[in-house]
Amino acid sequence: MTSVDKIYGLILSGGKSTRMGQDKGLINYHGMPQRDYLYGLLATVCEKPFMSIRGDQLSELPSHVNVIVDDDEFKGPFNGLISAHKQHPDVAWLVLACDLPLIDQPALKELIAARNQAKKATAFALKENPLPEPLCAIWESSALSESIDYLRSGHGTCPRKYLINSDVALVFPRNEQVLLNANSEEEYKEAMLKLIRV
Repeated sequence: MTSVDKIYGLILSGGKSTRMGQDKGLINYHGMPQRDYLYGLLATVCEKPFMSIRGDQLSELPSHVNVIVDDDEFKGPFNGLISAHKQHPDVAWLVLACDLPLIDQPALKELIAARNQAKKATAFALKENPLPEPLCAIWESSALSESIDYLRSGHGTCPRKYLINSDVALVFPRNEQVLLNANSEEEYKEAMLKLIRV
């Protein structure tokens, strides 16, 4: 397997979670903190999982967890993405945000099976609103290299906007509920209800 074929996993858990009012990475949906659950999930489908964190979170994690501390060069999720890319520039990254409580292994396998290395990224999207979900996507190394120029040019800091204007493969998951974002107390309650019904 060449480096361009490799997929490393990245949990973006360095955000402040201001809308939720608590750290989304520490919310217990599956009997453990969400970031630990996602880390374990990515370990089953990727070459190697990593957790993207702020420097002040380092002491919270056990030594066996692979971490990438944010460089704080850019704003928002791109901060974690680019920090990871700089440490391992020749691999693709399957990126997951901590606000996806219903994501599961079948969905991740579905995304990986649909990977198109000729595109900048392979991203999940909803049929009713077919925009790439940048934080549930496989980013090729070429896209992340280009993103640095995009960010430095002042075009914005939104990963979705970058992907919308790039050559991206969209994948519509069989179970669209896996893309439920839980960013507020109401969405947290909705996710918990769905998990109880499963």
